This record gives sequence, structure tokens and C-alpha cells, in this order.
Amino acid sequence: MKLNSDHEAATNSTAPALVYTAPGRAEIRPAPLGEGEALLRMEVSALSRGTERLVFEGRVPETEHARMRAPFQEGAFPFPVKYGYCAVATVEDGPPDWIGRKVFALHPHQARFRLPLSALSPLPAGLPPARAALAANMETALNIVWDAGVGPGDRVAVIGAGVVGCLAARLCARLPGAEVILCDRIPSRQAAAEALGVKFASSPGEARAPFRDADGGACDVAIHTSASAAGLAWALDLLGDEGRVVEASWHGAGDVPAPLGGAFHSRRLSIVSSQVGRLPPARAPRWDHARRMATALRLLAEDPAVDALLSVEVPFEDLPQRLPELLAPGAEGVATLIRYP
Repeated sequence: MKLNSDHEAATNSTAPALVYTAPGRAEIRPAPLGEGEALLRMEVSALSRGTERLVFEGRVPETEHARMRAPFQEGAFPFPVKYGYCAVATVEDGPPDWIGRKVFALHPHQARFRLPLSALSPLPAGLPPARAALAANMETALNIVWDAGVGPGDRVAVIGAGVVGCLAARLCARLPGAEVILCDRIPSRQAAAEALGVKFASSPGEARAPFRDADGGACDVAIHTSASAAGLAWALDLLGDEGRVVEASWHGAGDVPAPLGGAFHSRRLSIVSSQVGRLPPARAPRWDHARRMATALRLLAEDPAVDALLSVEVPFEDLPQRLPELLAPGAEGVATLIRYP
């Protein structure tokens, strides 16, 4: 659909926004601009495939409705809800020294909006807006690597080559001497792995191959981001004795079987969670969310290889019709960007 005069009306107080309205349905509706010193015009936002698939399907558990709220979400789960948190925009109006600046914000998909200056993270010099749209994903990947405790020389398997998995693999691969393999059942994800400088496997046996000369192919750490029971089993299978799975997927509503029989206990394996809402305890005394976001943006600015993940672009006005295919398991590409008129 095209943005018509109805969607563009009353632009002093509203702007077109994506609203999830029912399981498998979304619409572009006029939404309030919000409040704050800065008026922003969206340039590009990113679709967070894992989380937004759960929102789109109405699979946010009732117990998590409060914790799952995005910073500037409108409405309540399950529906209708304006949701999203990967926005890159230009400041159109506000304090003179902010006008024209490009910023990242944790805001839903909306053409124009207002925010307080405290909610804006200016883009570092040289960071393209499209790559900057991955800032929330990079922030998540950074937190995962901290929670994993990965160090130089470690053998690391990352199961799930979505955006977060790819970024976590890239961060681990930049550690001196680290050996990293990115695992996914979708063979086409190999191209992203190669661009990021990591090995790729599409089966458990293939994942062990690069490490067979040491400990039978066992990994020190496995990072799981595929949000599937099969992926979790794959992660556990790749570990050596005393190894750790960092569970970074959020599975939403429903139960997830875990293979805790067999040698799980005798090999003293462990599963720990990672969630971006909290800083790891060892860093919390010195870090806050602003410092972590600034670091995520700097890491993106320094790493043009990440552009290989920016494989799908969709016009904002086409988003409601395209969402079923974009959020389907095994959807084309890795990262999905939304362009605004």
C-alpha cells in the first residue's frame, strides 16, 4: 500500500507507524509523535526477526508482557501494539546543535516521532545509517559474548546464523587465536559466515570437522541463537567436558525440550541464559546501557564486513503485506531493513 493523504494527515501530532493488530496481521496507522525535545525523521529501521516474529504471531507469554515492552512501545500485548527497537533517524527540529544529526534510537517503525535527547545515540563518524540499524543487535551480541566469557584461543560454536548469531560470531572471531564456527541449517547463510571471516557448518558432523585434531572436535563454548530445540541439542553436542551453552534465544510461549539425559551430567555441561535487558554482574558496577550502546555503535563503525548482513530492503509502505514472508522461518537473507520515503 502507498502512504496516502489519510496516513499523512495531521502531521503536527501523528505520523504513519506499523501496528501489529492480530495474529499474522499488521497495518500502517497514524500514531502519536510522542514527546521530547527532538523531532526525528526516520531514515531506516531494522526488523528484529526473532522477537518481532513472536509479537506478530501473538506468542509473547502473558507473564512477560511487562518485561517485553520496548522503550517507546504503544499499546499492550498481545494486540494492538506498536513495537520495534532498531531506528536510525535524522533530527529535524530541536536544539540547534542537534538539528541534522543522524542518531540511533530504540523506537518502533514510524515515519516521524519525538524523543527526549537522552534517548538518542549519535552515530559515530563514518557509520552508514543502514549498518547503524543493527546497533541493538550488536548490543545484544556484545552482552552475549560477555556472558559467554569467551577468551583468546577458545573454540566457539555459534548455532543460528541470524543477525545476532552472526554478530556474536564476528566478535568472538576478533579475539586473538579464537576458532569460531557458525552453524545453521540454511546453507545460503555460508556467504555471510565467509564475509565475517568464520567457518560455517550446516550439520552437527560438519561443525566438528574443523576441530577434529583436538579433543575430538569439542568446543569450549557454544552460543545458541536459533530459538529451536534442535539448535539447543546441537549446541550441547558440540561441547567438551565442563563446556557451557549460552542460551541467547528467546523462545516465547510454549515448552522447549532439552536433552538433559545421556552424558549431560557426567560431562558436567551447563546452560546459562543471556538477556540484553541486564548488564552482566561483573560489568554492572562500571557500565551502563548508554556506554554499552556507544560501544556497539563504535564496533559497527569500525567493521564494514558487517555490511554483508544487510541483504534485504523493504519500503515502509509495503511492510504489512511483506511481513509474513519476512518473518517466516528460513526467510531470505539475514538482516531486513525498512526504508522510509
